[in-house]
Amino acid sequence: MTSSLSNPDQAYANLSPDEVLNSIEQFDYNCDGRLLALNSYENRVYRVGLDDGSSIVAKFYRPNRWSNDAILEEHTVTLELAELEIPVVAPLTVAGKTLLETEHFRIALFSNRGGRAPDLEDFDQLEQMGRFMGRIHQVGKAQAFEHRPSLTIQTFGYDARDFVLSNNFIPPELVEAYQSLTQQLLVEAEQCYERAGEVSLIRCHGDCHPSNVLWTDDGPHIVDFDDARMAPAVQDLWMFLAGDRADRTAGLDSVLSGYTEFCDFDARELHLIEALRTLRLIHYYGWLAKRWNDPAFKIAFPWFNTQRCWEDHILSLREQAALLHEAPLSWFG
Repeated sequence: MTSSLSNPDQAYANLSPDEVLNSIEQFDYNCDGRLLALNSYENRVYRVGLDDGSSIVAKFYRPNRWSNDAILEEHTVTLELAELEIPVVAPLTVAGKTLLETEHFRIALFSNRGGRAPDLEDFDQLEQMGRFMGRIHQVGKAQAFEHRPSLTIQTFGYDARDFVLSNNFIPPELVEAYQSLTQQLLVEAEQCYERAGEVSLIRCHGDCHPSNVLWTDDGPHIVDFDDARMAPAVQDLWMFLAGDRADRTAGLDSVLSGYTEFCDFDARELHLIEALRTLRLIHYYGWLAKRWNDPAFKIAFPWFNTQRCWEDHILSLREQAALLHEAPLSWFG
């Protein structure tokens, strides 16, 4: 039976396997009882078996994170890409809708697609990935999001840092080090933006790390546009650059070689790579702190909010400070 909880947050926190299956069967899918929780924490995502032997993926959206309009913008952009035969995993349409609602939950259903992470040391794969992202960004440039935020130093940096400090996550003896270091890093990130000048923000995937790319023998397809937002184009590219500076420079050349076949790239955005990496580091710990009351996070991230955790985080931020002082990667395209 559907939960009688009237509070969506409580219903979400206590989402049970039976409720997952019962919720999906409300939309005329016959489940066979197979259920596997997938690697997602912001939302609850499951692979669900159907009576015909196939399976689908069901995403249960976290309450109060996105408005319905913001979720539908996520769906709209992925459907636009799919219509152009760009290999993304777009939501299924059920009775004319992609955003499905039950008494307590907002749900989207997707085809179940497999694959492996891309090989960041394979320059052919990186070039193919660049072509893929260039096609996505050509669509992303066509219009702006209206209901989704922009990736800014304020939203990803200062807001995350202030949440951590104001909610007493940092051990007292580390507060001064964290506070001064993050302040320094965010000022230096602002200087990176100043050096880049006025760069355009486009509709980006926003969280395009290798785990959100599924690679098959036919090439890549991208999943999980849940963090889609307005951002510089390079936000969707820099996470594919790995290794030392020479490796990252070679990787950048491969990615942009493919990317610029379909979409222009503003080389000034190379000034933003280390600033964006800095924001991601600070934002990630702020995100964990904001979700720490969710029991699933305590299970998935048992190392978080320990003395060692914050010491290691401060060390990583100090290492990142050195990278912010380096010249940007070169590209001669």
